[in-house]
Amino acid sequence: MFDYETLKLIWWLLVGVLLVGFAIMDGHDMGVGTLLPFVGRSDIERRVVINTVGPHWDGNQVWFITGGGAIFAAWPLVYATAFSGFYWAMLAVLWALFFRPVGFDYRSKIHNATWRSTWDWGLFVGGAVPPVIFGVAFGNLLQGVPFQFDDYLISTYTGSFWQLLNPFALLAGVVSSAMITMHGGAYLAHRTEGVVQARAVKGAIGAGLVMVLGFVAAGIWLQWIPGFRISSVVDPAALPNPLGKTVVREAGAWMANYAAQPLLWLLPALGVLGALAAAGLLMARRTLTAFVCSSLAIVGVIGTAGASMFPFVMPSSTMPAASLTVWDSVSSHLTLGIMFWATMIFMPLIVLYTSWAYRVMRGKVTAAYIRENEHGAY
Repeated sequence: MFDYETLKLIWWLLVGVLLVGFAIMDGHDMGVGTLLPFVGRSDIERRVVINTVGPHWDGNQVWFITGGGAIFAAWPLVYATAFSGFYWAMLAVLWALFFRPVGFDYRSKIHNATWRSTWDWGLFVGGAVPPVIFGVAFGNLLQGVPFQFDDYLISTYTGSFWQLLNPFALLAGVVSSAMITMHGGAYLAHRTEGVVQARAVKGAIGAGLVMVLGFVAAGIWLQWIPGFRISSVVDPAALPNPLGKTVVREAGAWMANYAAQPLLWLLPALGVLGALAAAGLLMARRTLTAFVCSSLAIVGVIGTAGASMFPFVMPSSTMPAASLTVWDSVSSHLTLGIMFWATMIFMPLIVLYTSWAYRVMRGKVTAAYIRENEHGAY
């Protein structure tokens, strides 16, 4: 069995892996939904777009569910505090996601232009809104979330919903939305042909350029945003106690890890170069390699945020000493150990069946396929 400190680090990495897995797997579904009304000009073209992700979008939701469950079990204080402070934002995500199952299932049931157009825009909402909100949430984490703990570790959110919509957080939302749209466009270009593919390529390239510009701008801006730094001695192997440390805020604190470990600069470089490479490869119609590069860009962007904040997970702008970190917001040693071995068993199974499903459903989705499967296709 691993010691407590090692398990805390392992679960920080595993939660990061689950977030990246969600962004890559469920993200390309959402990206396709975001592009749906724009790359599909006719009903048959929109059905082509929908059927590139229709058979497996629900299977990809396992990454979303597993990520939320892992945060609940491994970081219970983070889960409780985040879902209290971001309550309305999380409800907005759920409301947007409601459009996806009903949109996919009901959209083509009735041969009515108004009916189908309505559900097309519903699928757009279900694909476009969650990435924006998740990006805004990360933007607020980097600035500190207004919450505090009392002596019984009961959290109180001291901000408002509108306070979350600040300029830096909105920029982070733009980066997140553009990243997911680029990723969905790359996948759509790989699974389609003709005019739909051409529009998907244009959309993905445009979104990729917006992502790069926004990501670089956010990185420059972040140097002037007061970050968080633990100023007291912390025992990583000790029992969790979020109030047992002192924290100071200072400009440039989020860059400290990069100064200490220069190899971390590979993460933001991967985010930028991955997106640019995906754009170039899409222009050359090397769509599968472009999808891989857009996936690497996602790894770079999310990894950059995680490396900047480490060891903080959810810093507090109201009560910095109450900031939640990798060391003091976790479950017990036994819980982390049981979860680790369960993950080692089930994670490979998820990857294997997902790989098999995508292998079975590989190939182009064409207008001819839709016409031949008029009643079976989405």
